Amino acid sequence: MHLIQHTDSAHALRQRRKRLLIGATSLVALSLGTPAFAQVSAQNAQTDQPAPVQPAVPATSPTLSASEAGTPQDEATAPDAAKSNTAATPGDTAGEDIIVTGLRGSLQRNLDIKRNATGVVDAISAEDIGKFPDSNVAASLQRLPGVSIQRAGTRGEATGITVRGFGGDFNTTLYDGRRISTGTGGRQIDFSTVGSDFIGQLSVLKTPDVSLTASSIGATVNIEFPKPFDHPGFRFAASGSGSIQDRSDSVVPTAGLLLSDTFANDTLGVLADFIYTRRDTDSNRVSVQGWPGGYYAPCQLQGSTSTNCAPTSDATSAAYADPRNRQNVAGFFPQQYLINKESTKDERYDGRIALQWHPSDDLMVTIDDNFSRQTVVTDVNNVGFWFNQGALRNVVLDQNGQVTNFTQTGTPTDFGAQINTQVLQTNQIGGNVKWDVGEHFTVDGDLSYSKSWLNPERDTIGSQSGDIGYGNALGVTTGLQILGNSDKAFPVLTTYGPNGSAANYANTGLIGSHVAVNQTQNNTDELKQARLTATWKQDDVTLKVGGQYIEDRFKLSNQSTFTNNYWQAYAGYGAASGSKTGINPLPASLYQGTISLANFIPGYKGTLPPSLLMYSPIAFQNFLTGLGNPQTQTIPGFNAGANIPSFTGNFDQAVDPGSVQDVKEATWSLYFSAAFKTEIAGMPLNFAAGVRNENTHLTSTGQGRLPLVLTTSAADPTLLSIPNYSSLQGVTTKSNYSYLLPSLDVRLGVTDRLQVRFDASRTLTRPSLNLLTPVLNVGNGQRVGALTASGGNPNLKPYLADNFDVAAEWYYKRNSYLSVDFFLKNVSNFIVGGVTRQPINGVVDPTTGQLASFAVTQQVNGPDATVRGVELAWQQVFGDTGFGFNANATFVNTNKPYDATNLSQTGFAVTGLANSANFVGFYDKHGFQFRAAVNWRDKYLLQFGQAQNTGQFGSEPTFVNSSLQLDLTSSYDITKQVSVFGEVQNVNNNQQSTSGRFANQLLDVYDYGRRYVFGVHYRF
Repeated sequence: MHLIQHTDSAHALRQRRKRLLIGATSLVALSLGTPAFAQVSAQNAQTDQPAPVQPAVPATSPTLSASEAGTPQDEATAPDAAKSNTAATPGDTAGEDIIVTGLRGSLQRNLDIKRNATGVVDAISAEDIGKFPDSNVAASLQRLPGVSIQRAGTRGEATGITVRGFGGDFNTTLYDGRRISTGTGGRQIDFSTVGSDFIGQLSVLKTPDVSLTASSIGATVNIEFPKPFDHPGFRFAASGSGSIQDRSDSVVPTAGLLLSDTFANDTLGVLADFIYTRRDTDSNRVSVQGWPGGYYAPCQLQGSTSTNCAPTSDATSAAYADPRNRQNVAGFFPQQYLINKESTKDERYDGRIALQWHPSDDLMVTIDDNFSRQTVVTDVNNVGFWFNQGALRNVVLDQNGQVTNFTQTGTPTDFGAQINTQVLQTNQIGGNVKWDVGEHFTVDGDLSYSKSWLNPERDTIGSQSGDIGYGNALGVTTGLQILGNSDKAFPVLTTYGPNGSAANYANTGLIGSHVAVNQTQNNTDELKQARLTATWKQDDVTLKVGGQYIEDRFKLSNQSTFTNNYWQAYAGYGAASGSKTGINPLPASLYQGTISLANFIPGYKGTLPPSLLMYSPIAFQNFLTGLGNPQTQTIPGFNAGANIPSFTGNFDQAVDPGSVQDVKEATWSLYFSAAFKTEIAGMPLNFAAGVRNENTHLTSTGQGRLPLVLTTSAADPTLLSIPNYSSLQGVTTKSNYSYLLPSLDVRLGVTDRLQVRFDASRTLTRPSLNLLTPVLNVGNGQRVGALTASGGNPNLKPYLADNFDVAAEWYYKRNSYLSVDFFLKNVSNFIVGGVTRQPINGVVDPTTGQLASFAVTQQVNGPDATVRGVELAWQQVFGDTGFGFNANATFVNTNKPYDATNLSQTGFAVTGLANSANFVGFYDKHGFQFRAAVNWRDKYLLQFGQAQNTGQFGSEPTFVNSSLQLDLTSSYDITKQVSVFGEVQNVNNNQQSTSGRFANQLLDVYDYGRRYVFGVHYRF
């Protein structure tokens, strides 16, 4: 887009700018001044010819000049073919005046952005103010080619995205071109924390804009918010809705309000909005916390005649003399089996204010602040069973070494209750100045500061839990069977209940106290950034040069009752289980009834125990605290052998010194780009090339300590403690790296309807900040046969990718197109999270008498891999009928697929890769809109690592099974200002499930049902 020519008359300048810019596609598609019901108005009949090539506002970095930024969006970017006939495609009806709003208008704007972008860009525009296509940002993004989502299993909410197989930290999310801090420890944001009500547009840049960022191998997502001068004058919008989920018993509200106005002869503007969002979800969950791999002894296998089975790998032991005791049969087992009922309250507040000063056409000053606070509280009731590979008998293994049947003697039964609380708060404030220094020269300066907190209030307890049950003398010989694959069946207990009595499974007279665990993670992430860009535009040439500074400081610490050993103060289950420790019976007033497990996961094969016990972990802990101070009086059931002389009755948390991290990352960037337009053999050619240099300095600080001894628990034979550590030592490391990141984009208009693209670039993705701690952390509260430790690596280098795209796009009629995009990514420096078995500080395992073997998880830079694929997209609107559809599919593969038969600790595969497809069919006419959206994603490798990560074959994988979900939405415009809408999400009751190395290793299955939403929009 050319810079506006300045004249001595401000009025003449505005008129000329208006004439030049009318017809461009909207960057922030709020359509505040257009009635929602005005779907199509035309002076002449609508034609099926392609929309004209329009000078669309670029969907990349915020490079508008000051004069362009002051142009009203409804004037500067309305798709008006009649006023841009100079760019019209041959065959378009001359003098045609078509203005499309609503869903079809949004799709046309998205098409124009894709068509006119220099690189590979897909976008989603708001249909109207306060009317984004979906209530969740990530859910909207999954409609785009190559984009799929990850869901939070408990809530069913879309929390993250994967682009072309790269998820999480491989994608950078920006607010109006700025990075946003996140307190979660990674670099990705949780999309459920982003209110979508008043978003103008989402742009997904699959090829980099060097003036914005090159730090995303997957894609850069730019979330663009409205500004006062997008629509001068007074604007008002409000929305309200109620939603209810299948199993919840109440309707919960969501509401939003936006006010915008300009003053002082349109030189001052202010915009403010506020959104309150509430989602309640009840979900049913069956899970195995991990499938560690190790070795069985032949005496453990079904059919063994051994009468004294003593599995061992110690060649010096007496048992090793019998070959039947030697652990040499590779296989897997379920570490912990859980059945959960989870009720979640997700509450979020979003607020935003934007101030703009536009004293002249040459200057625009913007100051804005974005605030978000999300509180997620989940009440959990469960029952759990702990298994140890060496204790399993009558083991049946399939051809993969996967256990399908076994028994274990003395298995305890634990009824758990938890209240999990996560508060995530973020605030970003920024300032931007655009100054048209001359006719062709613009300077853009931007400053911002953002900070995020995870659990900002120090009195927040992230997870407060109680654990009661029976074991020891009442421990049952538990049988477990695996009946099928993880998407069809869950493990089945063949025996359960105290001493195998199923009738007494939930007999509260036999149940006693076990453990009380409180855990909280406290994180902060501070992000400071500054950017200065100078742009020269003349005729068909655009030059940019600039620099950017980003400083990211992340602090983390964990506190828990594991650190001070308070967790096992009353462990042991009590007298009914034959133990001298633990309280039994517990007061009847603690119990709040039972939860039936009948038809718990509809459609799944297998049966579950009859019920879960309901009780409050807070009431449970308060009861134990009310027993008094065990240091000043004798309290029957107190676990004096736990060596906790500082415990005075309260389950206070203590900071784990090994968890403390302080990571500072400072990056200086310089960038230059050049773009021009020309012709080759009469075909228009757009060419852009750029380069970005990034220099990063990293400082990482932690506190190191090592265990001195391991001790067993007299109250629970499955527990181990570390009563003594070495003295703390502060550790600080520094590192730096620098990379040159070039890019090239070429777009050729073969015909007025067909264009082809070629794009090449180098991009990088930095490792998560929480992986960069310089110390090894060995936490207290270890389990027999499952000793773990974790270590960071401050010397991790970023992933590097060389990226190539070849695409063709055919815009064969208005609001319709076909496209195909072949892409290739050669990625190096993959970060591999390996698990090694090793001793630490010579500590002896008291249960074996040998050196303790810890499963140590640590990340290193590893191999290279190639990812390749194709994206297909088809958008079709059937003339003026109101009907249409948008469909896309992505097929992707790699030269490094996962090999389930590789039991080495160096196994590696590319995560996130899955074929996917989306289809959205719609009707949009006469104020009525209906949309059906189907989203499918094939099975894919999510990550290396499971909740229990103690195996001998490295870090075990987590796969997400294939999923198919149908969502329906509808709305009706009652008047120009008022519309009502409704949604049904997850119509087909899609269940989310995950599995381990093999398909019959169920990790999780969540059933969270459907959600129904009904609401109203008002716009003025």
